[in-house]
Amino acid sequence: MSLREWGIDGIFTLTVDNASSNLITIKFLQRVTKDWNGTVLENEFMHMRCCAYILNLIVGESLKEIDASVARVREAVKYVKSSPNRNQASRNFMERLGMESKSILCLDVPTRWNSTYFMLETTEKFEKVFLRMDFEDDGYSSYFRSKEDSGGLGSPCMSDFQNCRAFVTFLRLFYNTTKKFSGSLYVTSNAFFDEIFVIQESISHLVNSQNILLKNTTTNMQTKFEKYWGEGDKINPLLYVAVVLDPHKKLRILKFSFFEIYGNGVGNVMVNKVKAVLMKLYNFYCSVNSLNMQEPSGSEKTQMVGDASDPYVMVDSRYELFLEAEQSVGCSNEVDKYLAKNCDGRRDVNFEVLGWWKDNSSRYLMLSKVAKDVLAIPVSTVAFESAFSTEGRIVDPFRSSLSPLMVQNLVCAQNWLQATVPFSHRQSRDEVEALEEEFHDLGNMFKFWNL
Repeated sequence: MSLREWGIDGIFTLTVDNASSNLITIKFLQRVTKDWNGTVLENEFMHMRCCAYILNLIVGESLKEIDASVARVREAVKYVKSSPNRNQASRNFMERLGMESKSILCLDVPTRWNSTYFMLETTEKFEKVFLRMDFEDDGYSSYFRSKEDSGGLGSPCMSDFQNCRAFVTFLRLFYNTTKKFSGSLYVTSNAFFDEIFVIQESISHLVNSQNILLKNTTTNMQTKFEKYWGEGDKINPLLYVAVVLDPHKKLRILKFSFFEIYGNGVGNVMVNKVKAVLMKLYNFYCSVNSLNMQEPSGSEKTQMVGDASDPYVMVDSRYELFLEAEQSVGCSNEVDKYLAKNCDGRRDVNFEVLGWWKDNSSRYLMLSKVAKDVLAIPVSTVAFESAFSTEGRIVDPFRSSLSPLMVQNLVCAQNWLQATVPFSHRQSRDEVEALEEEFHDLGNMFKFWNL
């Protein structure tokens, strides 16, 4: 009813977590919207699993049976943070060791795995302090001695910090990936496969590691990874298509990655499947839009080139058309024509995929429409800060009491306000990330003051 009221006549994808109620909702929407005018391929690819949610499950699996090294470090941090006197004693040891650090020790929260990452990341900078306290601080050594006498863990030693340092390096990969997946000011669908490939390679490598902590951790994670992303058919094919529609990746990066993971035989089969899905989408968009679209003729293209006031620009543009015609020989459709060209902007750090498709929409009239929809797919349903919680999302009473009409008004008002203020997506993204880091530092500082 709401979709009808808002004038939405089709759902391309719906990104949800793994709750059983969401699966029922997806099946219901697939059925009741199947005949709507805006439906694409009978809602075949509607269901999109939240990638940040799955990452959270994978990391959570690794932390279920926490290693003794991490537990000892946590106990040491808890000791220092338990009173102002103990905290000041650790600061005194820092001064005696000639250490300077703006970092503040923080104790992790069990339901937020990123807090464990932050705790270990900051604690490794204080390794020398804790090792010195173990020898010279009577209160510290007696605290852990009593722990050991009662069957608990002792104080962290050098090998414990080495284990934690390796664990931090591994968790950093997941932390950075979750940040990318949870972005809202840039395209995320084309970045999914790169991140997953790196994670899969890292897990496969560390399963055979000599480090017992990493080996046990990644073994648990591999089982969970295989459950959701282990085989190609468990991932929505549109996420592969999004990679192909990235002009500096195309099919080449998929072919390389599939060959590395599955071998040449299976890799070729999967590449062909992805291309088949892209062709299926392209043919559908052609059937829907063919009456409303007309490709410029060769004379019209020449006329557009001839309008250039700079003769150098005019010659260069005509040469580009010549190269395009040369590369398009034997290509019967826009997909083959697009894939036949070399990858663009592969080493350009400022490359904007949406900008590229906008600039090249006259060359790929139908394929650009496919790209506009596929690249707009969000791979995460949660904001950056919510992505790390293993406790579930909680809506406060104020937000949960808003009527649907008021929510609609707020969403529209925000959209109108943003539309009147031009801004750079890349600049805004950098500013948002800088603010997030600043808020994190302030949060740690407030925790320290409160204790």
